[in-house]
Parts: sequence; structure tokens; C-alpha cells
Amino acid sequence: MRIISAPGELTELISSFKKNNQTIGFVPTMGALHDGHLSLIHQSLKENDLTVVSIFVNPLQFDNASDLEKYPRVIDEDIKMLGENHVDVVFVPEEQTFYPQKPIISIDFGVLSERLEGKFRKGHFEGVGVVISKFLHLVDPDRVYFGLKDLQQYLLIKRMCTDLQFQCKVIGVNTVREESGLALSSRNRRLSSEGLKVAAVINRGLNFIKKGIIEQSDLQRLLKEVNKIYESEKGFELEYLEVVNPADLSSIDNYSHLSELAICVAGYVEGVRLIDNLYLRLK
Repeated sequence: MRIISAPGELTELISSFKKNNQTIGFVPTMGALHDGHLSLIHQSLKENDLTVVSIFVNPLQFDNASDLEKYPRVIDEDIKMLGENHVDVVFVPEEQTFYPQKPIISIDFGVLSERLEGKFRKGHFEGVGVVISKFLHLVDPDRVYFGLKDLQQYLLIKRMCTDLQFQCKVIGVNTVREESGLALSSRNRRLSSEGLKVAAVINRGLNFIKKGIIEQSDLQRLLKEVNKIYESEKGFELEYLEVVNPADLSSIDNYSHLSELAICVAGYVEGVRLIDNLYLRLK
């Protein structure tokens, strides 16, 4: 496994791969790796000749300085895990070399970034767009992998790659969960054992709505019931619960005309912000 921190060294190495017609898979991460990240990495290893993983806590996508400061950083542990999983290249850039000047250009996703997460995290997706664009230019992958826990991010990056004609396939990988149903996240490290138990209510609420939709129940009634479930869970603070059309992330109040939908939720446990979703094909 080769560990690289200089962008120029990475592009030189990638060029040598390309000359040999080797396919490249890319998994961008912010570190604090877990089995969810490994599911992306294993799919890349299976589908490509070489796999590149980046570890970079991107300051541009944090709208809260405290959240950025508290984000878990365990680089030695991460590199050990990547070596054990046979990753070919790990890119770990320093902030001052990756952003020698603070970017003045941002990626505007329009209305897609104003819904769901975008309503509560101003500038977040603009920052994600910049960092992923830089990574895609440097790595020039054939395939790039994202976890579907961050469904909105996946959909926005997929649209960005289509609109700006990045020559890579954007692949979404299913969410990996704890036995309790809680979606794996680097942020889970900040929760106590009690907090982890409380956070399991997030998935219980999502599955309540899923079951109701399968049984063709009224959506507004389902949302009211799940709001009650969340309100009754001591230690959980709901930020939003929405059912949306994945095509444009617009909120829906009835699903009879749709072939697919996504149930999306965000909330706080012990001051830690958690998100999750369930994507359903109806027809």
C-alpha cells in the first residue's frame, strides 16, 4: 500500500496507472473508518484493478466550527485498517497543500442543495462539490463510490458528474447498519453506550413508515405516528422527517403516483447530529 500526501505525487502515480490501462476505483472519506466504508472499499476492489482511498476532513463542508473540531480523527488506526484490506493507494493531503488558497469558486447545486440537509447546513453541499471535484481531477477514477446513508450527497454528486461531464461512474452502496438498525457513521464514535441505544429509534421510525407504505396507509398519518415515536424517545431531538421524491428531493404528501420515494430523517443524540434514510421502489 502506498501512502501519498502531495497532490502532484498522486497525479504522477495515476498517470502511470492509466498508461497501463488499469481501471481505478476511488473511495473519498473523512476517516474514522468503519464497516460502512469497508463495504465501499470491497466493492471497489472487486470492480477495479486499483483502489484509491482518500482521508481528508474537508473544512469547506462544515458550517459549524465546533462540529469540525470534534470530528473524529484516528489516522493511524485508519491506515492500519486500509492496509489490512489491501487498498492500493491512500491519499492523505494536508489542508495547506490541498487548499493553498481558500477557494473562491463553489459548486451551486441549485434547488437540490436547498432541501433536506441543505436547509439546515448552509454551504455544506457547495463545500462537498468543491472537494469532490478536486479529488476527481486528481484521481481521474473510472468509478467513485458513495454510501447511500448520505443519499442527498450521492444524488447531488451524480448530477454534478453528469452536468460537468466527469468521466466516471458514480456508484451508490447500500447503508451498513448495527444490529439495532442504527446506520454506521463516524459520528457514532462520539455516542455513549446509552446514546447508541437511543439513536436506534431513528431506524425504528423509518421502518414504521416503510411498513405503512407497503400496506398503502395514509402518508400523513404515518408521519404523525412517527413524530410521536420520536418525541417520546427521551434523549432524541428530531430536526426533520420528510418523505421525498428522489428525482428532485421535493417533499411529498402522497405516494400513489410515484414509482420510488425516500424517507429521510435527521436528529440529535447527546449533541451529535445523525442522519438516515430508506429508499423504496414502489412499482
